Amino acid sequence: MTTSQVPEASTCAPTPPVGQLPRPKEMTQMLDVSSLVDADGGLIERSIYNDERIYKQEMARIFARSWLFLAHRSQFKKPGDFFTTYMGEDPIIVTMDKKKNIRAYLNSCRHRGVRVCRADAGSTKMFTCTYHGWAYNLDGELQTIPNQQAYPDDWNPKDWGLVEVPNVQEYKGLIFGNWDADAMSLSDSLGDDMKYYLDAFIDRDPEGTEVLGGVMKWTLDGNWKLAAEQFATDWYHVNMSHASALMVLSPTGKGPKPEIASTPGRQFTSEHGHGAGFPTHPKSRFDAQTVHEYYDYDFLRERLGDDRVEGPMTTGHATIFPSFSYLPVNGSIRIWHPKGPNKMEVWAWVLVDKSMPEDVKNAQRLYNLRTFGPSGIFEADDGENWSEIQAISEGFITNNTSLNFQMGIGNEHEDGTYPGTTSELYSDAAGRGFYRQWTKLMNTPAWHETKTRPAADKEEN
Repeated sequence: MTTSQVPEASTCAPTPPVGQLPRPKEMTQMLDVSSLVDADGGLIERSIYNDERIYKQEMARIFARSWLFLAHRSQFKKPGDFFTTYMGEDPIIVTMDKKKNIRAYLNSCRHRGVRVCRADAGSTKMFTCTYHGWAYNLDGELQTIPNQQAYPDDWNPKDWGLVEVPNVQEYKGLIFGNWDADAMSLSDSLGDDMKYYLDAFIDRDPEGTEVLGGVMKWTLDGNWKLAAEQFATDWYHVNMSHASALMVLSPTGKGPKPEIASTPGRQFTSEHGHGAGFPTHPKSRFDAQTVHEYYDYDFLRERLGDDRVEGPMTTGHATIFPSFSYLPVNGSIRIWHPKGPNKMEVWAWVLVDKSMPEDVKNAQRLYNLRTFGPSGIFEADDGENWSEIQAISEGFITNNTSLNFQMGIGNEHEDGTYPGTTSELYSDAAGRGFYRQWTKLMNTPAWHETKTRPAADKEEN
């Protein structure tokens, strides 16, 4: 891989959604990205971070077909409670209907396309467009149409309800949505291996988890994959990028001891693109002293097993492909919302065990803000790195120089202790797995694309 030239477009065209006009062929051509990612050899071309055509294809083949985090169950207490978010760049309303089912809708009026909900969160009985007054109930049905008599006699409001996300599923309080009605289930997409690591975070308490307060939001210059990939695979940067933060947090003010700084650990990589990394230590503990003192580690060992308590339960990092990441030690869950190829919006919540006393929850919240909040001492380091990568990626030579993801090649195996394919903690294995899945989806027609095109198109090609 010596060049990041984007390959010519393929000829696969999307199938128009029901009730919509077909798009011109030149607007539906897809790129073959095979030459831009060598996951087995550990080389990545930088154009995958800044090419507008690649970004548009991600919207169609990554975000329109993957399980995307929507909200946490604790954000919905009664029918009508709602939270607005995004799936890719599509605005979404997540709400609880009258039967207390969680449902998700495209936040766009079927009349002229204005958002029908402008608030971040709240409770309502109807979602009303402020442009012409079309109003929809909690089932997404069009209920109010001002001057309806002006429409043809055979015009049926039932045909013009909100576009519903057809696949909404939940795993232990985490709610995900998928535009593909026939997609592999969320549970199967996670797989038993990823659930093992995830449960070390969200299944410590028999009562489950809840989010504290609202969502924290901030914008960064940088492609969304830079953040998602780091949280999947990169412990390597910690001692360098976070050196000053580690000094501040260490008891001596000189940083962690060498045996801690060079800690052993494992990194997990999934065939579905998920990844997790974590140090392993028999005395693994939570960093916030109040949180550490609250936990009964003997109970946790009985519930989760020694290996999880010594590994992924506390200090570590993980990404559920494509864009949901979490940090167990400070209860941070976040989504990387793409905002064009060169910008992302970070949305982060504080996630705690329900059974925690209020003072322990608050201690975890404060530690979260201090470390990985919008102005956290670790968060600022990460954002600076991603922005720096993006800032120089438009240079001709820069953009034609491959990036190295070769650490740990050949060391991936099943270690007999932690499930799935793992490697040493200092490795790019999960990064290679992330981009292997990315390439697979980018080169595979999604549910909304057709395998058979009109005869004229076939003859033309």
